[in-house]
Amino acid sequence: MAMKYLHTMVRVKDLEASMAFYELLGLRQTRRNDYEQGRFSLVFMAAPGDEGCPVELTYNWDGDDGLPSDSRHFGHLAYAVDDIYATCQHLMDNGVTINRPPRDGRMAFVRSPDNISIELLQAGDPLPPAEPWASMGNTGHW
Repeated sequence: MAMKYLHTMVRVKDLEASMAFYELLGLRQTRRNDYEQGRFSLVFMAAPGDEGCPVELTYNWDGDDGLPSDSRHFGHLAYAVDDIYATCQHLMDNGVTINRPPRDGRMAFVRSPDNISIELLQAGDPLPPAEPWASMGNTGHW
């Protein structure tokens, strides 16, 4: 039996805020489907060159009271980045909280506007420990 990975779906409360967050991570919209009759939108976003592994943002136009307040049951999305320190600084400069700083030069966690945990991993070998990251504590949970 053949099987192929298609996408990871997350429900979002504010489509524009969620798209802006994933754009800060470097993802780009690869396609969008708006369903007037069902009153929802599906926006697929992927890292350039990795379009075969998109995140599907599902937005219900009339709201979604069924969204949990904490999406920890989901786990997390993970992305490799070229420079974890530069990526975390870029996110912080744009108002994103670094929940688990890259103290080890290898791994960090942030949260999307919908409380989805995002793991950032340094591509290749870890970077040498550097400030302010090396002494920065965790914020919230990740």
